[in-house]
Amino acid sequence: MLGWVKQFNIFCFLDSCNYTIAPQRFQWLLAAGVQTEATANLHHLDQFVATPGQWKFGHLGYELKNSLHDIPASAHNKVGFPGFYFFVPQIVLEFDDDKLIIHADEPEAIYQAIQNHEPITGEPAPNALTPRSRISKEQYIDCIHKLQKHIARGDCYEINFCVEFFCDDVLPDPLTAFKRLQQISPNPFSAFYKWNDSYLLCASPERFLCRKNDKLFSQPIKGTIERDRDNVARDEDLKKQLSVSKKDQAENVMVVDLVRNDLSRICQDDSVKVDELFGIYTFPQVHQMISTISGTIKERISFSEILKATFPMGSMTGAPKHRVMELIDEYETGSRGIFSGAVGYFSPDGDFDFNVVIRSIMYNAANKYLSYQVGSGITFYSNAEDEWNECLLKAEAMREVLDSAQ
Repeated sequence: MLGWVKQFNIFCFLDSCNYTIAPQRFQWLLAAGVQTEATANLHHLDQFVATPGQWKFGHLGYELKNSLHDIPASAHNKVGFPGFYFFVPQIVLEFDDDKLIIHADEPEAIYQAIQNHEPITGEPAPNALTPRSRISKEQYIDCIHKLQKHIARGDCYEINFCVEFFCDDVLPDPLTAFKRLQQISPNPFSAFYKWNDSYLLCASPERFLCRKNDKLFSQPIKGTIERDRDNVARDEDLKKQLSVSKKDQAENVMVVDLVRNDLSRICQDDSVKVDELFGIYTFPQVHQMISTISGTIKERISFSEILKATFPMGSMTGAPKHRVMELIDEYETGSRGIFSGAVGYFSPDGDFDFNVVIRSIMYNAANKYLSYQVGSGITFYSNAEDEWNECLLKAEAMREVLDSAQ
């Protein structure tokens, strides 16, 4: 199927990788081809997504914050995704409970074409890519200390600081790399997304925002610890360490409060609640602390109003959100682009589901530029070297993919 869909300039594949993190509707979805699209402005986007009875897929780039929150534009991102893009696809494949539904003019012909396509093995190739960090470890540590001075002055309480790793002039095969990423790091909000020459290979464990009927759900991640898959007893011990970590609980509760505040602006009074606090979830490389917050959305709230209240997500910014976005632009060395944005879909009934774009490889086939970014939540009590090591831990799957990417 993924080999077949490569013929399209624009497609979006969303895969739960057999996780069942509620609320969930599909095991995977694939959208290909473009009937109509929304690219102009937020007013156009509101009109576009409000049209009933259609599937819509697309993304929100981190720099959309500039127009949502009146922040000066930051540097250009070389991967090339626009601030947002949504499309009504020509073809949608929907799979769940061992049932495939093809929404298209000629579903039988599409099914046959997929069946006849050569399968992609995802086997590693012999030549490795070696991304280099945009800043050194020493520069990273210096930035953390400067950010902690801002925290000490009361400018903010927590800030998510990210660092980019990149390669120039490379020609990996995006599909083979994505298959390899799924083998190494299957995650519940994975995505393979192509927008012309720009590719996203995403193995995200995090949901940004989901709408189901009149309910909104957000599931921020704050709190990470390594796994030991070769030692079951130690792996369980690491999981317990995370569950009782005061540092991670403090970071998590800060983002929970931020999300509660965001949702309260667009949800009915007294409807916002914490469904789960400090839940511990296991993924291929790490254990994570995840909380779930929900609320009942007010009537006649537009999608842009939802975004103004909630985007960018608190887990990738910090608190207070507006000030930390300014500090992120000041201290990070480039723009984030689609990283720490969101990819997702609207179903024909108007419900939607979006991930957080993390644990992802971004690639532009035209300028041969490849990038991935990783970060962590910085507080006054953070140890800068530990935070650097956490970034490397989160990058482990991407590094392993790129060891066999060409």
